[in-house]
Amino acid sequence: MNAPVQVTAAIMVKDRKILIAQRGPEAHQAGKWEFPGGKVENNETPEQCLEREMMEEFNIVVSIGEYLGASIYHYDHISIELMAFRAFWTGRELVLNEHAAIAWVPVSELDRYDFAAADLQFVEQLTNGEIEIGG
Repeated sequence: MNAPVQVTAAIMVKDRKILIAQRGPEAHQAGKWEFPGGKVENNETPEQCLEREMMEEFNIVVSIGEYLGASIYHYDHISIELMAFRAFWTGRELVLNEHAAIAWVPVSELDRYDFAAADLQFVEQLTNGEIEIGG
């Protein structure tokens, strides 16, 4: 089996709510919710990837904070290592370039959304307080 593809995820908090995004109709796992991010490209650090992906997906600039952990998940077609980082939004208006929808969700309501399987570990860690949202 090939090494997992490295993928990043932003855990971004505003007013004690977490940003989640719903995958667009053309995406694999269309309609599933996720923490936004994407695949790390060659010669790119995970942090650079997350900055690039947030610009591509939402037209926003973010600063990347602490590494929060990884989830390795084996889908039928690919294995991924999903690396979560705290991300801080600079405040520009979010534009949906790839996703069907976004939501700012309190941690207590994350379990109401149908997340992609690889993201579920971070939903659980946020819900049980292993990842604190601060502020």
